[in-house]
Amino acid sequence: MVERLADAEAAFRRYEAVRARLPAARFPAAPVFARDLGEVADRWEGFVLDAYGVLNVGETPIPGAVARMAALRAQGKRLCVLTNAASYGRAEALAKYRRLGFDFTAEEVVSSRDVAMARIGALMPGAHWAAIAAAGDRFADVPGRAGDAVADPGLFDGADGVLFLSSQRWTAALQARLIAALARRPVPVVVANPDLVAPVEDGLSQEPGLFAHDLMDQVGVAVHWFGKPFGEGFADVCARMDMAPEQLAMVGDTLHTDVLGGRAAGMGAVLVADHGLFAGRDVRGYIARSGIVPDAVVATT
Repeated sequence: MVERLADAEAAFRRYEAVRARLPAARFPAAPVFARDLGEVADRWEGFVLDAYGVLNVGETPIPGAVARMAALRAQGKRLCVLTNAASYGRAEALAKYRRLGFDFTAEEVVSSRDVAMARIGALMPGAHWAAIAAAGDRFADVPGRAGDAVADPGLFDGADGVLFLSSQRWTAALQARLIAALARRPVPVVVANPDLVAPVEDGLSQEPGLFAHDLMDQVGVAVHWFGKPFGEGFADVCARMDMAPEQLAMVGDTLHTDVLGGRAAGMGAVLVADHGLFAGRDVRGYIARSGIVPDAVVATT
């Protein structure tokens, strides 16, 4: 059974346990500590923003985050959201941010789902996907064919590959069903959200990356990762913004996805400490234990 990650300590230990599967990066000797993103903004020309824990927690905007984005724009800073939320594509993500009060344009949002969909057609042309997805997903953006494998787990026995987009409807029984199917007939698994957890109003949600690493532990299946900390999303952001990585800082709430991914991509990294994974905890200990060192740690966006 997959261990439920109930708090930051449990999530941190699991991230460390799968560290060998994550990109390698170089880090500064020590971070600068500051009150908010505005205090370190002069160091970079643009900011790549995680959503959960930086802009919002669940369906609630972080206090001051909308004003901070406006202030950064007034300073001439470029902005782009890079989110691992893959339940829906960029249009749905953009609609959510606007509903929360942010003014991002379509060109300023890159979702890991979009990153994956741009590549899996070449990875497996014309494939039939058993998709693990949110309710109501029509799969209009999926190359090839896709069916709802949560509603019809029999798809695991005949599809060319498994496409893991959302864990909203995922259960321990379905995880066991998938493991058994992959043990009998190994097929590639594409994961469009490598996160183990995400902060929501009442704690931490369990995300697709958690279950995908369990698949690798159980049956050694080939997993193709799209989303932070892996490089394709960062490359897409740089292309979208027409900026070099060193001009940008990745701003996020997680060491093993945002900070590690940003640094591996050649960007700076800013850890937001008070609203996301490490809310209420001293991040210094986690930085020391992991050796994943951001350029700056700020209390809030």
